[in-house]
Amino acid sequence: MAGSPEQFRGQSRLPRFAAPLRYDLVLRPDLAACTFSGSASAAVAVSAPTRFLVLNAAELAVDRSSIRFQALTRRALPRSEDWAPTEVAQFEEDEILVLGFGRELPLGEGVLSMDFTGTLNDQMRGFYRSKYEYNGEARNMAVTQFEAADARRCFPCWDEPAFKAKFKITLEVPAELVALSNMPVVKETVCGPLKTVYYEESPLMSTYLVAIVVGLFDYIESSTLEGTKVRVYTQVGKTSQGKFALDVGVKSLDLFKDYFATPYPLPKLDMIAIPDFAAGAMENYGLVTYRESALLYDEQLSSASNKQQVAITVAHELAHQWFGNLVTMEWWTHLWLNEGFASWVSYLAVESIFPEWNNWTQFLDETTSGLRLDALAESHPIEVDVNHASEIDAIFDSISYDKGASVIRMLQSYLGAERFQKALASYIKKYAYSNAKTEDLWAVLEEETGEPVKDLMTTWTKQQGYPVIYAKLNGQDLELEQAQFLSDGSSGPGMWIVPMTACCGSYDLNKKFLLKGKTDTMHIKDFAATQSGQNFWIKLNIDQTGFYRVKYDDELAAGLENAIKAKKLSLMDMIGIVEDSYALSVACKQTLTSLLRLLNAYRHESDYTILSHVTSVCLSVNRISTDANPDLSSDIKQLLIKLLLLAAKRVGWDPKDSESHLDVMLRSLLLIALVKLGHEETINEGIRRFHIFLEDRKTPLLPPDNRKAAYLAVMQTVSTSNRAGYDVLLKIYKETSEAQEKSRILGSLSSCPDKDIVVEALNLMLTDEVRNQDAFYVLGGISLEGREAAWAWLKDNWDHVVKTWPSSSLISDFVNSTVSPFTSEEKAAEVSEFFTTRVKPSFERALKQSLERVRISARWIDSIKSEPSLAQTVQQLLLQEF
Repeated sequence: MAGSPEQFRGQSRLPRFAAPLRYDLVLRPDLAACTFSGSASAAVAVSAPTRFLVLNAAELAVDRSSIRFQALTRRALPRSEDWAPTEVAQFEEDEILVLGFGRELPLGEGVLSMDFTGTLNDQMRGFYRSKYEYNGEARNMAVTQFEAADARRCFPCWDEPAFKAKFKITLEVPAELVALSNMPVVKETVCGPLKTVYYEESPLMSTYLVAIVVGLFDYIESSTLEGTKVRVYTQVGKTSQGKFALDVGVKSLDLFKDYFATPYPLPKLDMIAIPDFAAGAMENYGLVTYRESALLYDEQLSSASNKQQVAITVAHELAHQWFGNLVTMEWWTHLWLNEGFASWVSYLAVESIFPEWNNWTQFLDETTSGLRLDALAESHPIEVDVNHASEIDAIFDSISYDKGASVIRMLQSYLGAERFQKALASYIKKYAYSNAKTEDLWAVLEEETGEPVKDLMTTWTKQQGYPVIYAKLNGQDLELEQAQFLSDGSSGPGMWIVPMTACCGSYDLNKKFLLKGKTDTMHIKDFAATQSGQNFWIKLNIDQTGFYRVKYDDELAAGLENAIKAKKLSLMDMIGIVEDSYALSVACKQTLTSLLRLLNAYRHESDYTILSHVTSVCLSVNRISTDANPDLSSDIKQLLIKLLLLAAKRVGWDPKDSESHLDVMLRSLLLIALVKLGHEETINEGIRRFHIFLEDRKTPLLPPDNRKAAYLAVMQTVSTSNRAGYDVLLKIYKETSEAQEKSRILGSLSSCPDKDIVVEALNLMLTDEVRNQDAFYVLGGISLEGREAAWAWLKDNWDHVVKTWPSSSLISDFVNSTVSPFTSEEKAAEVSEFFTTRVKPSFERALKQSLERVRISARWIDSIKSEPSLAQTVQQLLLQEF
């Protein structure tokens, strides 16, 4: 018979001649030994002549003598026929198991069965162990995390999204533990110290959505209007912290059922907090897993921004129950369909549940993050060709999530909310329980709306990057020209069909059109008849619904600056103008001088959503000016402090009875920014309140929202010879069991100006004190003074880091956090040299992006050094009365 198992080596996808229909899966985790054994039998449809079955398996020991294939076809088979395989090959590098049989398999249905064993690993993927404490003793729980391609680490399977099948799961576990899976329990039998738990068969689903959790938990429950039972599981004694997520979960399910015009597809929904969890959360069908900080909310210990994060995360994961689980992407190239949609629709849900949070304005945080990453030459298109499982992790980034969500918002804005929602509901109905590609979505939207959706959207999903629109006034004509925007100042070759919006002097006078070519002209005569002089302004990209930047000529820019001072613009437009101006400054298409003048126009601003962008730009300007112009940097720092001080004095340190959720967030934002800018008064007050807090942990003088600012203030004064602040923060870290408090402290420890203390904070990550999932908090806090020490530390510990954090997203955090803060070509060369022999495909893109950021900063610094009027402008602005 032709061929050998070797022919399947090195192929990027599984062959299509056989596909699973349903799995019967029995798993027996041993939590003490951290191993598991199992048996799987899969009903398989053989659709083309073959003597091979090829499926995925990784890090599993398959018992070869147990493998059997039993044909269920009606055709009589010779009695002597042996359906044990004659060849069994496991190719670990390809993560596949190839079974060769002595003759061709009969077409039709058969059952493949086998036994296997594996290890409950500590890598937070596949079937793994997480550690927790119960009554003061350390325990293990067993947890699954299968996205993107890790179900194969738990049982042999066809581990690709398009191979949907039904799952019937049985678990054998210690009798006293809680055992959860995607479906409700059918029955339990207890035999001595063990119990066997049988679950209902699932609907058709992809392997990456299968979930199992075994450990000790409490739960609280509620139900939707339709009667679906919703539970939040927490560690024993923590259920009160699950109430907020439970409430948001129930409301989200009700909302999505209406929005997608399709009932929630499963009989129950469980959400569970896991102590060791690599991602923020995972949308497993009917059993959604979260890291604790993304699900639990403690009235006493959590901040307003934690609360908001929990709401957004819960809504995001539950949106996936339709968009991702019921209708699944056909292959990982279309990952953005899952993530972009869930991100976008989570804001829709939270806006509906908490209208006072101004959530759609906060959505611009996502757009900003997408625009910043996509302005790199080392970005990638939304739809990226994925050839091998090892490449998938690298695209779980700001392009798939944030740019994906932003172009959906752009399309919804172009089509109109109602038309868009109806078309989306049709798409969900059409592809329920199956798989879809990006083109399938465009086809349904086009059919339902009659708009050229495919042509328009393909320019945004198939090519990387986005345009900057140059706007120039020429008499009564507004001349527009598009070019691909890149932060390094060059122009890429990209061209887009751009949904343009414009208003002039008032939001009542607006226009919508598609910019299809490189240039276009808009006549503003009738459009702007009433506007003149001081009141004249034109704003393109109304409310920032488009994924592009705008560069206005001097006359138009001056008009917008006046409109900002006169409070004539919407919150979203105020944000868009400052973000575009900052990006243009980084790309040296505009001076830092003009950016500082613009920032000055925001000095009377008091809105959280606007100031969150203004402070982030201020902190960035502060960092670059420290390197670009050391002599002037303290004056620039004073100017930036002055810009934020009015709003900071208004909110003060102490919460007020009737203040809004957004004011609570604003206080935290401004205090942290002022500490980072070195404002002595704020630092001293933070330290004063911290000492009161040490005496009384419940003091109203330091509520959870203000703690990060106080912790950062304490760390500003710590040094090797005066380390009491570090030690006491570390003590609080060890004493608290609250995930959000732990993350606040971890993010503060490395912010110290003393480089030896920074190294000590980094070394803490190598101990058992810090869970591997939490390393990125420490990395995200590294002070500017500590960057050289952090880079030296990474080089010294590189081999250990790679071994301890095998997940590409966590390795990418190490690279990005230590490399990106540098600002010289020499440093970029040194980093490149170090990684020449160490780079791996899983973090190669992150490394290239980090190096590109270093070179962009170096170029920006050269440009700032040659600005003739920077020092004079800074002095003028400092002298201005506020």
